[in-house]
Amino acid sequence: MSAAAPSPAPPPQRADTAAWLAVAAGSLGALMATLDISIVNSALPTIQGEIGASGTEGTWIATAYLVAEIIIIPLSAWLERLLGLRTFLLIAVTLFTAFSVMCGLSTNLTMMIIGRAGQGFTGGALIPTAMTIIATRLPPAQQPIGTAAFGVTAIAGPVVGPLVGGALTESISWHYIFFLNLPIGLILLVLLFVGLPHQTAKLGDLLKADWLGIAGLALGLGCLTVVLEEGQREQWFASALIVQLSLLSLFGFLLLFAGQLLTSQPVIRLKLLFDPQFGSVTVMGIALGMVLYGTAFVIPQFLASIADYNALQSGKVVMLSGIPSLLLMPFTPLLIRKVPIRIAVATGLGILAFSCFVDTSLTAQSTGDAFTESQLLRGIGSILGFLFLNQAAIAAVDPKYAGDASGLFNVARNLGGSLALAGIATMQQQRMWLHSRRLEATLNANSTQLQDYIAGLAQGLGDRTTAIASLAQTIQREALVMTYNDLFWLVGVGILAILPLVFFLRPLPKDVTVSAGH
Repeated sequence: MSAAAPSPAPPPQRADTAAWLAVAAGSLGALMATLDISIVNSALPTIQGEIGASGTEGTWIATAYLVAEIIIIPLSAWLERLLGLRTFLLIAVTLFTAFSVMCGLSTNLTMMIIGRAGQGFTGGALIPTAMTIIATRLPPAQQPIGTAAFGVTAIAGPVVGPLVGGALTESISWHYIFFLNLPIGLILLVLLFVGLPHQTAKLGDLLKADWLGIAGLALGLGCLTVVLEEGQREQWFASALIVQLSLLSLFGFLLLFAGQLLTSQPVIRLKLLFDPQFGSVTVMGIALGMVLYGTAFVIPQFLASIADYNALQSGKVVMLSGIPSLLLMPFTPLLIRKVPIRIAVATGLGILAFSCFVDTSLTAQSTGDAFTESQLLRGIGSILGFLFLNQAAIAAVDPKYAGDASGLFNVARNLGGSLALAGIATMQQQRMWLHSRRLEATLNANSTQLQDYIAGLAQGLGDRTTAIASLAQTIQREALVMTYNDLFWLVGVGILAILPLVFFLRPLPKDVTVSAGH
């Protein structure tokens, strides 16, 4: 992991077939890794029942993947320098496929969690390395095409995941949401063998490794992710476990900062965050992660609890946001060349904010159709913001630091997702309680109108007790709808709050042009 190593030779003016195969491999790997973040969500109740896990235990099937993934993403650049890019990715894809099969064959919770953690560690490496391949294998003139391919797959993964998971679970079996990775993994191995050159491993660098930083990253990010994922269920700092994990996370980040000061070759270069452009890109990446993962979580929850949708029906609604990504993909390289980055990112974030405000007028009668407009808008906003921010992240740093920049940017996006889920869980409980109390306060027990309403219910339901229970359910239902409206409003305001950061974005290099083909 030598920081003093010379920068890689500049790519030729036009990439050859092998380079494009490498980009295809990177994009396909990123799709597989991001797909597996959300693909289990729709099948989770079924999996829990078959492996004998409780609801609380079952959440670790998703959490184990996220924790492992967020640890490995920033370490990918160091492992790439240590093993060579092709060797590192061949190992990662082989192990990811093996762990996927292990998950599909799981008969108990322990086996499933080990398999999911293994998927996270190996699959997480496939996300930042896709950006590294684009930065190092394509000339600047053709990087927008690679960035477009990566951006679409990175956005499509979380969006398509619930639909694919729901379809396979409903039509075949939940086991196949994991077995699906077997043929994809085999295709990836072929593409990597053909598309990437072999590089000699530098195992001697293990002795000079920033072990303080490596331990700090694992402790800091790993414990922080668990705190964000489990905090609400554990009542936050009322739980000794959450307090202990928070202290471990703080200790881990202190180790990471110590490594930055004491090691000449830190495992990841945090100083990149002090660059105004890259720092701004990172913060906006957090916001994009919050929107992407937050809405993919909230919408199925709303449809299941209010509209009584099953996993497959909810997945179809979530997938609507992927349609603009597919339609815009052929035009994104041209957009990157022609549209100023500040205008593009501001427009994308503005559309995302507007899409959230569109969803603040939901009612107890709302169904999946109520999300059509907002989901299509969300897809346009995501593709504009994500693709241009990806390009800005690559352009903001020296090519030899592309791996570090990619790791930091993707960690920011995943942290945004974890922050969104933690915030949603906390807000949902608090706002649900508040709205329930407010609705109850408007009902006067002595009101003739209320008494007549309960009497009418009792006549239809059989007795007064059942009627009162039905009224209580109606109050809870209305309070839940109001809570979801609040959540969308909060996300929209949060996006608008970071809009001024677009002024820190510098114009993309003049040599970013679009090739006629590849």
